[in-house]
Amino acid sequence: MKISVIGSSGRMGQLTIKLIEESNNLELHSALTSKNSISESIGADLLIDLTKPEASGAIVDYAIKNNQRILVGTSGWTKEKIDAVGKQIVGTSATVVIIPNFSIGSVLATKFAAEAAKHFDAIEIIETHHIKKLDAPSGTALFTSQAISAARGGRPANPVTENSSAALFNGIPITSLRLEDAHAEQEVLMAAPNESLYVKHVVTSNEVYSKGLLLAINKTMELTGLTVGLLSLLEENN
Repeated sequence: MKISVIGSSGRMGQLTIKLIEESNNLELHSALTSKNSISESIGADLLIDLTKPEASGAIVDYAIKNNQRILVGTSGWTKEKIDAVGKQIVGTSATVVIIPNFSIGSVLATKFAAEAAKHFDAIEIIETHHIKKLDAPSGTALFTSQAISAARGGRPANPVTENSSAALFNGIPITSLRLEDAHAEQEVLMAAPNESLYVKHVVTSNEVYSKGLLLAINKTMELTGLTVGLLSLLEENN
């Protein structure tokens, strides 16, 4: 399987190249940065987009127009943008798989939080990342807010913390923190009279994404159309 890694100079890009080099069935077709042309991906069996939010949309557009298979690991994909891709891909033979987070623990934490959120009126997401992360809220926090909103039938939530200034995304308050020594952390706080529930996930190394990334690479080769989220791939795998 020949893979073109787009955004190869970043931390996730470097991890992906490492996994490809260590694999027996994967081959690096091309490692592209902002200095390369996207056309250099032609001939690859799979494109992996690990770029920036402002670049990712155009890369997916290119893949769809050229009927390519692309795995998107770039953050910042809103529901509106994903819905637009769903319409754009109709009538093509392209495959688009959008994975906001390759951490299996993170995906399960979002699932647990969405289920619990049905039973609480006060809900808040606090996400913390390193200062080099450009998007805020993170793609994972946005995806979590979407999952919570869907589980609640679109019913908005009140913030948990008093006098919270957190902005609402999909009706859920989200606070984004960017700290020098942080890696990746998300906590969903839920409260009702006389009780509180916290669903927290902490990542301390990029290596945690390896298992989910390899699963997504292999599953993407079997899929058609548009797929969003690692959870559906995990459930199918089991």
